[in-house]
Amino acid sequence: MKIPSWFNQNRFTSIVRVASAVTLISAAAAMAFVGVRPSTAAAPRYDINTLAGKVASLRGTAGLQIRFSAFLEQEAEEPEGIPAPGSITPIHVLSSPLDGTTIVPPNVLVNQDTAAAPQNETAIAVDPNNPNRIVGGANDYVTRTWSCFVDGTPCSALGDGYSGTYYSNDGGSTWCCNSNPDANYTPTSDPAQIGTLIPGVERLVGGIYDAGGDPSVAFDSQGNVYYAGLGFNRTSPPNTVAVNKGTFDGGGTLTWGLPTFINQTTSPSTLNDKEWIAVDSHSGSPFQDRVYVSWTRFIFQAGTGAYVQSPIFFVYSNDGGATFSTPKNISANAHYSQGSRPVVGPDGTVYVFWNGSTRLASLNSTYMAKSTDGGDTWSPPLSVATVTNIPGVRNTVFRVNSYPAAAAAPNGDVYATWNTEVDDTTPIYTGDTGCAYFIPGNHVSTCHSVAVYSKSTDAGQTWSDPAPVFGAGSRTGAGYPVTQPTPDPDPNGCQAANGCDGSTFIAPSPLGPIEDVFPAATVAANGHVYLAAYRGTTVSPWEVCFSGPLPPVGRITCDFLGPYIHNTRLDYVVRDLSGSTNPVNTQLINTRYGFGGGFFGDYTDIAAGSDNFFHAFWTDSNNVQNVVWWYGFEFVPTAIHQQDVVTGSGNF
Repeated sequence: MKIPSWFNQNRFTSIVRVASAVTLISAAAAMAFVGVRPSTAAAPRYDINTLAGKVASLRGTAGLQIRFSAFLEQEAEEPEGIPAPGSITPIHVLSSPLDGTTIVPPNVLVNQDTAAAPQNETAIAVDPNNPNRIVGGANDYVTRTWSCFVDGTPCSALGDGYSGTYYSNDGGSTWCCNSNPDANYTPTSDPAQIGTLIPGVERLVGGIYDAGGDPSVAFDSQGNVYYAGLGFNRTSPPNTVAVNKGTFDGGGTLTWGLPTFINQTTSPSTLNDKEWIAVDSHSGSPFQDRVYVSWTRFIFQAGTGAYVQSPIFFVYSNDGGATFSTPKNISANAHYSQGSRPVVGPDGTVYVFWNGSTRLASLNSTYMAKSTDGGDTWSPPLSVATVTNIPGVRNTVFRVNSYPAAAAAPNGDVYATWNTEVDDTTPIYTGDTGCAYFIPGNHVSTCHSVAVYSKSTDAGQTWSDPAPVFGAGSRTGAGYPVTQPTPDPDPNGCQAANGCDGSTFIAPSPLGPIEDVFPAATVAANGHVYLAAYRGTTVSPWEVCFSGPLPPVGRITCDFLGPYIHNTRLDYVVRDLSGSTNPVNTQLINTRYGFGGGFFGDYTDIAAGSDNFFHAFWTDSNNVQNVVWWYGFEFVPTAIHQQDVVTGSGNF
């Protein structure tokens, strides 16, 4: 049978692209903030036909701190190789005896794959009429582990990051479903084969795009659920925002319709990123069940490929997501923006929050714009507070951001939360240029990332001063001391000069402050406000790979182990603003697993039902499964940690 024309053969014969985690962080740190904007001086030309070229253009813009979502950056840098015949037997698989091997109750594993596929970037929503009905979304790489074939080519070589979704009818105790493709797979939207992957966006699930993700989910007042995500190609321009509507039958089975595409484009000079969805599910609202979507529209010069700006755009639907209004720019003169989040108040007011800047600002702000007429007209953007965008959690290498999350309370109060970088001893929560990693002469070594929040009691006109979500604290050391490896007998392995000298490796002193990242917010029906985030509570030794094959094979196996380094592990912590603060994870979370440690998603989420129970949803790494297929390469069954998505529920 002829290979379908929609498979881009260049994807499977290209030279492997690889960037180490250190390189990724260095590139991110090179993106200074907005003190200087693009000039007319001679500049490099960028191939913005490719996702990698767009990322390079944004990174190459002097004086800029806006960046793509971590998901798109990871996709731009994902390696591709030519699958080789025969099974690969790993030499070393990186792991730590401090990490778990299964998800421990009361935490619940949400994704149901059994072949070690990674999932990350969590979104969750609860049916307002049925607190037992919950839908989650995540970037799902399950097609990278499918054991099927398309005309002799492994499905895992043709798959990519896809739009994954999961649902529960028992309050989050159990979740559905898993994919089950035929051995000789024909790309399809058949739920029996694709499980709860979103149909109609990516190629293996009946769509037209190579990849998709950046999930967001929301219910309307009728029990319908909506999933917003991206669709894009990595080596050609087409990209879109997509919205699928899901319905439950009488037996509780969720079925997704085909997508509606928003701002679908084939222009190299436009890229849609970081969408989020909200629905006015408030009974009696003048805009009840109107569907709202906001996203970032990155714009590049057609000739040079230079980055121009990235405004926030907005649309709404009055017919259940079948059609949407004409896209509207709502960010005004905050041209350099990213990471928007719409929320709807009980009176139908729509608020959109994002991280961005005007032309000459030295620091970003958390911005808010609002609409009282269902999204037809908008207020000018209001700076809720100035933000010092965070550079990362110390002793980790995963990409981070300072995007806001937000929620509206039943009484009309509105809450926003985000990360900002503050001084270790004299924290300033409204932006501190001294802690800005992108400004020369800073003292970022004595600063750390803090989750803060602000509250408005007058429909967003004024906001309280930002306050920390959690109390300050110092990390705990665990697993120390360890003995560094001795020099490898093989001269290609780690030697004493590389740190493999048999010495004793002890915990850092001082241990350093606890840092926060990826905050989330929800308000329960009883008015309790729940704020959540990862917290880097513990530092432990981690043995690195000294050398090994290039990715994707090198994501599984390592040829020679190297020395131990310090590694921050995370708790996922929830605070009830009127009560307690508690970790909801049962095991510490190690971000070194998957994607070379450089990508652990871009956000977490939390939602509450009418029963006043919250459901926190995060990426975890304490589950071990056997991988066989990975990016078209076959391995002997190999037990590995990967990224899974996990819930923890409660009420304090």
